[in-house]
Amino acid sequence: ADAAARVTPLGRDTAFTATPQDPLPPDLRQLATRFPVTLYVSADCVPCDSGRQLLLQRGVPFSEKLIVSDEDVAALERLTGARTVPSLTIGAQVLRGLAQAEWASYLDLAGYPRESRLPKGWQSPPAAPLVARSAPRPAPVPASAPARPAPPVEPPTAPDGIRF
Repeated sequence: ADAAARVTPLGRDTAFTATPQDPLPPDLRQLATRFPVTLYVSADCVPCDSGRQLLLQRGVPFSEKLIVSDEDVAALERLTGARTVPSLTIGAQVLRGLAQAEWASYLDLAGYPRESRLPKGWQSPPAAPLVARSAPRPAPVPASAPARPAPPVEPPTAPDGIRF
């Protein structure tokens, strides 16, 4: 009964749409697990848009990291060895700058299909900053020390006995 609940009968003209629990076909899921693809981009970057379009046209499931802060730039440099966007990682392989023929060659070697086999309506996850942002911490409140009485202040005196 439990297995029957997971089976969805399809009509003649019904296209298969993956469920959120299993969004990728098994072969793509296996590739994405073995050789995950990550695209590193910045805002208003025409080559970044072209790189994203190449991945979408080929049907490569990928995650996108947005480089927006100095922390992101430093992290990108540690990951890729440069401050270049777009950058692409396919598994452990790092590709810097958009070279469509090179990207296509590495995707072919990883086993990604040349034409999309993604489920209808599949979308890549929204771009996220490379370095996770944390909420600013409130300033620490200093521990209050017990108040000491101020020493008594003697009023100043002037010559000739004049007091202020």
